[in-house]
Amino acid sequence: MRKHRLITRKATIIALSAIMALGVSACNLSSVISTGSSTSTSTSTKTTTTTTTTTTSSSGSSSATATTDESEIFSDRDLEQEADTSDATYITVSDGEDVTITEAGVYVISGSASEVTITVNCEDEDAKVQLVLDGVTITNSDFPAIYVISADKVFVTTATGTQNTLTVTGTFTADGETNTDAVIFSKDDLTLNGEGTLTIVSKQGNGISAKDNLTITGGTYVITAAEDAIEANDSIAISDGTFTITAGKDGMHCENDEDYTVGEVYISGGTFDITASDDGIQATTYLTINGGTFDITAVEGLEATHIIINGGDITISASDDGINATSKSSYVDVVLEINGGTINITMGSGDTDAIDSNGNLYITGGTINITASSAFDYDGTGSFTGGTIYVNGSQITQLTNSMMGGGMGQMTGGMTGGMTGGMTGDMGGRGGR
Repeated sequence: MRKHRLITRKATIIALSAIMALGVSACNLSSVISTGSSTSTSTSTKTTTTTTTTTTSSSGSSSATATTDESEIFSDRDLEQEADTSDATYITVSDGEDVTITEAGVYVISGSASEVTITVNCEDEDAKVQLVLDGVTITNSDFPAIYVISADKVFVTTATGTQNTLTVTGTFTADGETNTDAVIFSKDDLTLNGEGTLTIVSKQGNGISAKDNLTITGGTYVITAAEDAIEANDSIAISDGTFTITAGKDGMHCENDEDYTVGEVYISGGTFDITASDDGIQATTYLTINGGTFDITAVEGLEATHIIINGGDITISASDDGINATSKSSYVDVVLEINGGTINITMGSGDTDAIDSNGNLYITGGTINITASSAFDYDGTGSFTGGTIYVNGSQITQLTNSMMGGGMGQMTGGMTGGMTGGMTGDMGGRGGR
């Protein structure tokens, strides 16, 4: 039977200072997305990136403009890879002894134990809690290793040079009406950072689940999950980190089945090795890639309603669609934009498409190398105005359109633009999450 250890300010040997009031919570990505009609432009730097993209639908109306400013997405504290432990509370985990944190502060966690949950449950809605993993190993049979019930934001920081392992071996047990389906499960905003390594094993569920916003700015992550490796309801934002992911469903999945105006993924850096039985990365509304190195093996590599690729080195091996823009939300138009980066796509045989848009397709830059029987499939406008494209080893100057998936678009393209076509995609969300 589990015991419970309640960690409060009175119970600590070292008093906690007001230092935890400093970090400013980053905003939801949706707060920097608006509607506009300006010409498509794209600028980016490593520290502060602003990307503005506007497209026009086949009907002539302007679609949503995605404007993402990294200074608004990532707070200063999100980007700090080392915690200030001068006033920290130190916790050593013990078998069968749960730990509950109820106040803001920095908590350094170490030791090796089984059947232990670190629970964050703060009455103060403005509380920021930082969990520093300092060589900790937790193995549970049916409940998260880290469980965030209530806080303004929780930071999970891997201490420099440390190896940390969190494992759940069996089927997750619900907490009342809450389906706690991940090794790290958070009901509030969650940030992962640090300079250590975190290995997560979820044999029956998800690796990481954040029911609000998930931010990752550093650290090394090795995640093996029977379902989604990383998931969030409202947004996933990543600026850096090294990820080795093996997932029984999606490598990353962002969806809120109660609000289809959110569910965005933004990536500006990092190294990603993703093997997934379904999608490599899936977003409901926007999927924006400004940088990073990606090696994805999946049924579909990238999927969202509106996909924007401005940079990065992306390698995809897929058995259905390499990159797929499809209607998962009526909040945004179905658009696939490639403005930069290097993209290598290798497709399996059969009815497969390397680049598939159930709406419009715009290629303005970058280098694309495709090995596939069907390179492009788009249902609306196809426009190729910049960049370099190779299909099966030969450079092309005009888009082809296979339409094997059922679109009514026309075979258009060329370096001067394209023509319009008909039908838009399939409604796609995954329910019950």
